[in-house]
Amino acid sequence: MSSRDFFRKSASSILKKFLLAVPQSLDSISSAKNILVIRQHNQFGDMLASVSLFRAIKESLPGVRTTLLASPENYYAVTQNEFIDELFVFEKRKLINPVYYVRLKSLLKREYDLAIVPATVAVSATSNILAGLSKAKIKIGPRSLNGKINENAFVFTHAIDLNWKKCPDAHVSDFILDIVRPFGIKTKNYGSSISFNDEDKQFANSFLKTLHGEGKLVVGFHVGAGKCQNKWSLEKFVELIERMKREINFVFYFTGSRADHDEISFIRKHFGSQPGYFLDNTVPQLAALISRSDLFITNDTGVMHVAGATEVPQISLFGPTNPFNWAPVGHTKYFLRKSELIDDISVDDVYDLVKYIFEKHYK
Repeated sequence: MSSRDFFRKSASSILKKFLLAVPQSLDSISSAKNILVIRQHNQFGDMLASVSLFRAIKESLPGVRTTLLASPENYYAVTQNEFIDELFVFEKRKLINPVYYVRLKSLLKREYDLAIVPATVAVSATSNILAGLSKAKIKIGPRSLNGKINENAFVFTHAIDLNWKKCPDAHVSDFILDIVRPFGIKTKNYGSSISFNDEDKQFANSFLKTLHGEGKLVVGFHVGAGKCQNKWSLEKFVELIERMKREINFVFYFTGSRADHDEISFIRKHFGSQPGYFLDNTVPQLAALISRSDLFITNDTGVMHVAGATEVPQISLFGPTNPFNWAPVGHTKYFLRKSELIDDISVDDVYDLVKYIFEKHYK
């Protein structure tokens, strides 16, 4: 046994002495009024995929109040979300701050009827511990994930075996509900959702006016991605747009952030000020802009999930990731994947799909 495994198992044994859950009756779930969801692990896209869980809670338990414990990496995916009543951002580095520590402790010690720790791609020891420290009567979380045992499952009054391998093409927004389905918490709507207000709409409208595209189709592009293997060639994006310009009357813009600096610089060198550049804006502002567009084309990355929360026709480009698990769902949502190499997707592939979408949705 490695020293790391020894330390992990030793820590788990010590925690078990303090956080071992006492079995509880499930009778109170149907009348639950106060729920804590702990999702401080995983990234932006995973959080947006959790909207189906938040929706299921609200639909199955009328009048319930949902508190979400998120992280600095994913909380902004659900700001203003209609299914979340309170959002708390958990940051380990702030635990040494007495004021922050007291706030977190106060949140965990509320009289929750139920605490839920969902899992999709990984089980988080920190999320488990936070659930164990909470004062929730019933605590639900993973006993195992894809056959790997959760060593801290003892913190849960009800632990669930989760196995994506049973249905490898299941969508993440469907799979995430497996943690609560045994308790009657469910929904038929797996779509994501991002709420934006009038100020966000006005911000988006002001940007669109700068494109001078009255009477023209509006197309958005996101050419960056968090992982290099998820980036379609910039040269292919340029070739696609040039081809579209020859045959389609449209204006276009690019979205991005500081993380996409190199990609945006490449685009600027080629197109200059001709398109718009919607950079470093909030998620609600981005969703508001995309919702006013006619088509959005994106790599497999966080922005893909933002666009997926709108009704706008969308093309998502995939490489190594299984699109059946992660592509946005809906009758206006399309994806392309040829192989694990995203650049095996040709310009012709994308352009043919663009023509099909415009003929189907705007003819």
